[in-house]
Amino acid sequence: MIAMNLTVIIPVYNEIKTIGEILRRVKAIGVAGEIIIVDDGSTDGTRDFLKTLEGDPTVRVLLHERNQGKGAAVRTGIQAATGDWLIVQDADLEYDPRDIPALLVPVEEGIAEVVFGSRFLGGARRPILFWNMVANRILTFLTNILYNNILTDMETGYKLFPRKMALDMPLHARGFEFEPEFTAKLLKRRARIFEVPIRFNPREYSEGKKIKMKDAFVAVWSLLKYRFVD
Repeated sequence: MIAMNLTVIIPVYNEIKTIGEILRRVKAIGVAGEIIIVDDGSTDGTRDFLKTLEGDPTVRVLLHERNQGKGAAVRTGIQAATGDWLIVQDADLEYDPRDIPALLVPVEEGIAEVVFGSRFLGGARRPILFWNMVANRILTFLTNILYNNILTDMETGYKLFPRKMALDMPLHARGFEFEPEFTAKLLKRRARIFEVPIRFNPREYSEGKKIKMKDAFVAVWSLLKYRFVD
């Protein structure tokens, strides 16, 4: 699978409690030829941990001097990546790196250009945050109406895609609106997307979850805007 030349991009903001564990899990699956960690202005000690990674040949650390948002961190990672295929791995343990090999399969079989890991196709999940689930369903439904598709999870953080496709695409998102912008532009370009089930372990807001309900309204605006402009 390493023959696919995969880069895993890990955007990080104040995740000192989980960054070490998520890095260990990504390395353990053995499919990442390159791991890029983009620290988005952390102030909780995350940067001190990242300094200990100097000399690790599989990890590159990039730093934002101030917090700019997840979308900005992902875009920095895309620009810096050298792998032919990219996937974004959140640092908060909600997504399990053991699912990444399953996302590679449709590409290896030549039936997909892009693969989404869907949290709503029957994978194991922690049953909490009902209203977040409702918001995700509504955003996916709106995406399908606007772009004539049948996705089950537009907002998923697990999207496997070719680096060249992302570099050829004008991306502007600085925050959590990265997912709707990227999805909208994939669908407008008629990228061949497959979905595979993934497990999901969402954390509570008391545990550090950062996305808020207001971000859903930003996502709606992004979906509407990018339906008509690029």
